[in-house]
Amino acid sequence: EARLADYFDTIAGTSTGGLMATMLTAPDQHGRPLYAAKDIVPFYLEHSPNIFPQRNEILSLLRMLCGPKYDGKYLRNLIRGLCGNRRFQETITHLLIPTYDIKTLQPQVFSTYEAELDPGMDVLLSDICISTSSAPVYFPAYFFKTKDCQGNDREFNLIDGGIATNNPALLAMRPTGANAKLLPANVLDYGKYLVLSVGT
Repeated sequence: EARLADYFDTIAGTSTGGLMATMLTAPDQHGRPLYAAKDIVPFYLEHSPNIFPQRNEILSLLRMLCGPKYDGKYLRNLIRGLCGNRRFQETITHLLIPTYDIKTLQPQVFSTYEAELDPGMDVLLSDICISTSSAPVYFPAYFFKTKDCQGNDREFNLIDGGIATNNPALLAMRPTGANAKLLPANVLDYGKYLVLSVGT
């Protein structure tokens, strides 16, 4: 059965779109995508009431004065269960997910292209999905560490990639990683690209 990952060289997403992009590209035990596109809406309908539990509005407003509206525990556990120990390089097609680092105040883009060059960027898919889904006001920021090529700790303090990259289509089209050296000089002829942009 054909899936979207079979037709696109790169699938990108930010915020909840990053989670959807991962669902479409992460492999199951048979090397096929975990989810078909038709399964995503039922997934959200099933889990949204627990991701965004309804509370008394006054209590919600008071909570937002002290921190995020939701603790994110259900969402984080859901994502960890969904992604397991899968890493960026395992995706069926190239994946790109932007995040934003609140410590460095810089966008941090994760992609399979970069993971090919830098093992320290071959992070757990669950860490990136949690990070890019950590919308300010709604969910807390997410912290995790990896090791760089020299074995040194590399830390990330991340929130929703939509803070810096609301539409990651142009990032997905840029030549990056090991493939950048193999691409012809006219690679930026955007007339040769086919982009399917789906809003959430």
